[in-house]
Amino acid sequence: EEMKKKYWDARHNCSAYVLGERQELMRCSDDGEPSQTAGKPMLDVLMGEGLMDVCAVVTRYFGGTLLGTGGLVRAYSGAVKEGLANAQILEKKQGVRMEVITDYNGVGKIQYLAAQEGIDTLDSQYTDKVVFIFLVPGEQEESFKAKLVESTNGRAVIRTDGEVYYGKCGGELILL
Repeated sequence: EEMKKKYWDARHNCSAYVLGERQELMRCSDDGEPSQTAGKPMLDVLMGEGLMDVCAVVTRYFGGTLLGTGGLVRAYSGAVKEGLANAQILEKKQGVRMEVITDYNGVGKIQYLAAQEGIDTLDSQYTDKVVFIFLVPGEQEESFKAKLVESTNGRAVIRTDGEVYYGKCGGELILL
C-alpha cells in the first residue's frame, strides 16, 4: 500500500512476501498483470533463496512495449534477483539485554570477560557505580551470567532487560 501511494502514477506495483521462521505466511500480488506473471515469479525467487521476513515490491511503468507473459515473468523475477544481489541479507538472532552494575573494581574483569565471550556492549555509564548494558545472544545468557558472578565474586548486580532481536551487517550491530 505504501508503494502504491508513493508510485501512484505507475501502472503496476506487484509484490511478494514471506513471513515467519518456517515461511508460514506467503502472499503475492500481480496488481493487474496477467495471472501468475508477476507476484508468483517474485515469490518463487524469495522462496528459492530461503529467505523469511522479507517483502519485495516491483514497480512498473508501461513503456509502450508489450512484453508478453514470458517477458513479464522474466522482468519481475529478474528485478527481484537484481534487488537481492544488491541487498545485504541480515540474519536475525534472538538475544537479551543484560544490565550489569558493579563498582569500579569489577570494571576490568567484566570488560575482559565480555570481550573474551564476544558480547557486544550497548551502553556504559560511569557514576558512583558502573552500569553496563550488554547484548547477549540467547544461547550464551546463562553461561555469561555464571561467568560474571564468578569473575566478580558475586558482587555485580545482574538483570536481564527483556528479549531483543538483532543482526550484524558489515560488522555493524543492528537492533531490530
